[in-house]
Amino acid sequence: MKYILVTGGVISGIGKGIIASSIGTILKSCGLRVTAIKIDPYINIDAGTFSPYEHGEVFVLNDGGEVDLDLGNYERFLDINLYKDNNITTGKIYQHVINKERHGDYLGKTVQVVPHITDAVQEWVMNQAKVPVDDDKKEPQICVIELGGTIGDIEGMPFVEAFRQFQFKAKRENFCNIHVSLVPQPNATGEQKTKPTQNSVRALRGLGLSPDLIVCRSAKPIEMAVKEKISMFCHVEPEQVIFIHDVSSTYRVPILLEEQGIIKYFKQRLNLPIDDQPSDLLMKWKKMACRYERLLKVCSIALVGKYTKLSDCYASVFKALEHSALAINYKLDLMYIDSTELERSTEAENSVKYHQAWHKLCKADGILVPGGFGIRGTEGKLQAISWARTKKKPFLGVCLGMQLAVVEFARNCLNWEDANSTEFDPDTKNPVVIDMPEHNPGDMGGTMRLGKRRTVFKTENSVLRKLYGDEMFVEERHRHRFEVNPELTHCFEEKGLKFVGHDTEGNRMEIIELENHPYFVGVQFHPEFSSRPMKPSPPYLGLLLAATGTLNAYLQRGCKLSP
Repeated sequence: MKYILVTGGVISGIGKGIIASSIGTILKSCGLRVTAIKIDPYINIDAGTFSPYEHGEVFVLNDGGEVDLDLGNYERFLDINLYKDNNITTGKIYQHVINKERHGDYLGKTVQVVPHITDAVQEWVMNQAKVPVDDDKKEPQICVIELGGTIGDIEGMPFVEAFRQFQFKAKRENFCNIHVSLVPQPNATGEQKTKPTQNSVRALRGLGLSPDLIVCRSAKPIEMAVKEKISMFCHVEPEQVIFIHDVSSTYRVPILLEEQGIIKYFKQRLNLPIDDQPSDLLMKWKKMACRYERLLKVCSIALVGKYTKLSDCYASVFKALEHSALAINYKLDLMYIDSTELERSTEAENSVKYHQAWHKLCKADGILVPGGFGIRGTEGKLQAISWARTKKKPFLGVCLGMQLAVVEFARNCLNWEDANSTEFDPDTKNPVVIDMPEHNPGDMGGTMRLGKRRTVFKTENSVLRKLYGDEMFVEERHRHRFEVNPELTHCFEEKGLKFVGHDTEGNRMEIIELENHPYFVGVQFHPEFSSRPMKPSPPYLGLLLAATGTLNAYLQRGCKLSP
């Protein structure tokens, strides 16, 4: 097993996740089996109870793990399926060690950070690195490990110490450290500064790790003189300094790395049994990146949500839309609309914001209402759904978006004026969305209906069934605590809102479709989590096709994309 540790310096959020994913993609293109582990030094057990404004979206895995969004990057880039144990947190490690201490595994010993916590980290990494993540179920050959945060963070110290020890346990030919740093360019001088990188590498060396590659992030391409300076002051060869400047799309990053000789370096440094040249997989990435940059036709989608100030809050939704747009040769124009700005209360407080939000919604080719929690902004989402339904705008509702589509239909088509979800109004007389008692035990963490579950189509006359290739069932990832009330579904079906998919027992409603509408679809699951650059998610693809007016032609071709 070969281990590649990716650390970061200067600032967090520098792009370690994309660089780790890109390195994995390059090595996979050379015919190697690659897995990935993300280490988050926070004390939370998992990411499930975070606000999206803390660390971005909560990504859900097949086994129900609620994890950091970087695992979504790994899955999309490498086309693999990871597990909850591929995300290590300080909370998980300490819980593991404390449980062993209570069990008596350390009887007579003082339990300390070194060696007990550091040994637990090393043991976890070695065990998880062997778990198959590809469809062929073969053991991986390379494990890419991303250490979250920045070198010098107090909460990350036990992990850095663990890997300082681990480099000797694994042996030099099996362990490699990549350090990602920032090369800022102040506007005042326009000069690219190397001092932050020098200090970051010095701090890393002071903790016992020496970088094999220094990946320098910058806004603009870095000059050769800067590369030579970093090489000299950081005690590495010039070819060990890699530059990654801001690019038009993340698809371009693996290509930038490959152009700078990273395959040849890994082959020598880790003694890998590979050719110097990448395979067809990286050629496909190159073609995809070139195609993305040449797109001329634009499709605009309005994303109506409550976490619109940070794009990472809907990272997988954005990627799923982008994958679908690329598949039909359109450039995506994603307009984020804060759902509270569509509400009447905003018109009274700030009429400019209100009218700007409605202007965006009205000019969009399609409307998407993603998942979420809490009552804030729900009335605005209901307004957007009502607009999509009455104006026959293509619409996709995901999780909460589907539940609110049911609420909107109940209020405006069934005339149940107080129809609501018990999440927002526990005393409503028409509870069209109700909680699932088995998923409301009191504790908040890890208690929702999570992970990959089967959805069965109950009719052949379904747009989504055709988009999924006329399959009898699909398996998608879930993350919810509330569901559509199954006792009231017949009322909706009589008026044209069809529940075309349900769970294997037939009790939980999973998919809705509205009759006599170009595309009005709601799904209880999160299809964005399984979207891949070369395999777009069918519900999102349907939204883009409908928004561009090409859905019927696509269905008539037997769900084949035009060349």
